[in-house]
Amino acid sequence: MKISKKVAGIAPSLTLGIDAMSKDMKKRGMDVVGFGAGEPDFDTPEYIKDAAIEALHAGKTKYTPASGMIELKEAVCGRYERRYGLSYDPDQVVISNGGKHSLYNVMQTLLDPGDEVIIIAPYWLTYPELVKIADGVPVYVTGREEDDFQPALGDIEAAVSDRTKAVIVNSPSNPCGCVYKTGTLKGIAEIAKKYDLAIISDEIYDVMDYMGQGGTIAGVSEDAKERTIVVNGMSKAYAMTGWRIGYTIAPKAFAKAMGSLQSQMTSNPCSISQCASVEALHDHADLIERMVGVFKKRSEMMYELINDIPLLSCRQPEGAFYALVNIKEAIGKKYHGEAIDGSVKFAELLLQNELVAVVPGVAFGAEGYIRLSYATSEENIEKGIGRIAEFCRELER
Repeated sequence: MKISKKVAGIAPSLTLGIDAMSKDMKKRGMDVVGFGAGEPDFDTPEYIKDAAIEALHAGKTKYTPASGMIELKEAVCGRYERRYGLSYDPDQVVISNGGKHSLYNVMQTLLDPGDEVIIIAPYWLTYPELVKIADGVPVYVTGREEDDFQPALGDIEAAVSDRTKAVIVNSPSNPCGCVYKTGTLKGIAEIAKKYDLAIISDEIYDVMDYMGQGGTIAGVSEDAKERTIVVNGMSKAYAMTGWRIGYTIAPKAFAKAMGSLQSQMTSNPCSISQCASVEALHDHADLIERMVGVFKKRSEMMYELINDIPLLSCRQPEGAFYALVNIKEAIGKKYHGEAIDGSVKFAELLLQNELVAVVPGVAFGAEGYIRLSYATSEENIEKGIGRIAEFCRELER
């Protein structure tokens, strides 16, 4: 059976592939340290599980409205009111089957063939694929490491054309852990206003802003709020990756269109997951703060250990749970006679020989880097980075 050109051209998720490979090696008894996973290593809090059990016993097992339960939409609005002081109407909210599905809905609803979307590199690897699936064109702007991966506003404006429809903002960032400064957010919002662009703001890591220096771009001005499509979900902040609940907040007409699209695709997300998410979004700040505190401590540990290794370096992560490690000095060297010509070969040799799984930076538009997730124990961080140090000691010219 012949596969369509569109689907045949989709690049598989390298992060999921490496995580699956790492787990398979562990099942075969190999002592693999995995730095590839993009999910918290914490269990879902008990109060959320209890809400799901209660919903099951109460018979909340039927269809809900296709765009989500009103109770969950109201809880989302309440969260953004408490956290950012932003007032939204439940009609602006669409509940979907995870953040990826939310982004898919956005791209399909926003883009016509040939429309361009500005993507700031390093970027989450799914953005370009979702743009292309919607017959759009990704246009890349690179944030430089010496600027802590903050994008230059002049570069963003230079990338705008008469086909540009939107710009994607992801702060805190996957993969580099940077948090966009308020000035950067205001500058992007001004460019969007000048050229009448939509802003797609992926805020899935918003609680993991260690310095509290960022915020939502929707909050910088009333105009920014009106043109921003917020994308968020339950996976990261509430350790609910498997529950598959994401959401968008958008202008009412756009949200209604996304709801119509979703009604013909998946219908509603899981009713039980929605009920649990309502309870999750009630104010349990103490649990989230404890989790974020653990991630911050791990980020500091990883930063110090990586920067003690000759040939490698990384910036101090400011949010999310990733470190983007510069391996440029290792490229061109050999490991036991085998040349390292880029981040993919570095990651392959590291996994094969030292049993450490990392994600090549090329997947994120960042060749010359590897991404490490510190959503794992301090013991694993110390052990895994010790192995990376040993790997680097074996490199030769």
